[in-house]
Amino acid sequence: MRLGIRANLAQFSLLVAVNALVGGMLGQERTVLPLLAEQTFHLTGYTFLLTYVLAFGLTKAATNYFAGTWSDRFGRKPVLLAGWLIALPVPLLLIWAPSWAWVIVANVLLGINQGLTWSTTVIMKIDLAGPERRGLAMGLNEAAGYVAVAATALATGYLAAQHGLRPAPFLLGLSYAALGLGLSVFAVRETRDHAHLEAAQHERRGELTDREVFTRTSLTEPALSSASQAGMVNNLNDGLAWGLFPILFSTAGLSVARIGILAALYPAVWGLGQLVTGPLSDRWGRKQLITAGMLVQAAALAVIAAASSFTVWASAAVLLGIGTAMVYPTLLASIGDVAHPAWRARAVGVYRLWRDGGFAIGAILAGMIADVWGVRAAVWVVAAVTAFSGLVVALRMYETHPRRTGTLPRGTR
Repeated sequence: MRLGIRANLAQFSLLVAVNALVGGMLGQERTVLPLLAEQTFHLTGYTFLLTYVLAFGLTKAATNYFAGTWSDRFGRKPVLLAGWLIALPVPLLLIWAPSWAWVIVANVLLGINQGLTWSTTVIMKIDLAGPERRGLAMGLNEAAGYVAVAATALATGYLAAQHGLRPAPFLLGLSYAALGLGLSVFAVRETRDHAHLEAAQHERRGELTDREVFTRTSLTEPALSSASQAGMVNNLNDGLAWGLFPILFSTAGLSVARIGILAALYPAVWGLGQLVTGPLSDRWGRKQLITAGMLVQAAALAVIAAASSFTVWASAAVLLGIGTAMVYPTLLASIGDVAHPAWRARAVGVYRLWRDGGFAIGAILAGMIADVWGVRAAVWVVAAVTAFSGLVVALRMYETHPRRTGTLPRGTR
């Protein structure tokens, strides 16, 4: 047994493919569900419309935490399998939903599915990759997931335009769930022993309790807590894009097909960009990419708030994707740098708890502001919050990549 992407290429590549299916489960909703809320269920209040994002964000955030703890206790593969089993009823609920309550239930299950499966594929790739190429590993993982989000958003937009909002778009999600479960049962192997191998190469240190891991990752350790707040704000942005952007574009008179293009463009650039930014963080370090990425996202959101044409929105979506790509794999890599292998899975779980809590906070914040002052005002507020988050990283976070610092990160000592 050895550490490294090349030494574990077959299993690593399989996990990349599995995470693409995880992303596809999320992508089935991005174009169609806001339109379904407005056109089929006739929801008018933005806050109520965003309840599905709130339900998803709360359950995914909580499940992320337990996924890390359970991965340490029971192993990675059982958690992955549980996540895929929970995914199976999601597209069926969306196809048959007679009321919005069914959609909320589907998004609760989707949040649990995403928390268990995406968290576990992240942990398993960190286990396999070892310390030197963590940025590349996270870039490949997140690229696979978000390219699949984009491709599925585009495909469901096309299917909805040709065949209606239901059932055709959600049949893709059903096929993803079946294939993901099959691969996880028959092909994915346990990786927890790789984490034990890396832990043996570190200085010996006492095990941390769950409470100590939570406190360190959330508040007291500068790099871990800075990453947690930046991740939360990043997904606050994504919750805004998921829930309100299609409505903003629709009120400007764009067709369903064009809304599908815009809904796909941002995660496509985000996903593909991580193939570049993940390895760059191994070369340049983590801090500067995270800081710059948050500021680029803020600028892109400001352009979206001010614009009113497809061309400008498309350019801003590309810019938003670039900024998110700079941040997303780099934050995960920084968590892997600082957290000791003995408690790293739990630290990833806590980080993802805060990060995906951003969906819920974004749904509440954006929905309330949109109800009172309109969608554009909500986008302006989130742009300001994102810029402030970037400044927090610039002032508080230290560089975490061991090759850049020449020492072990503080959290591993």
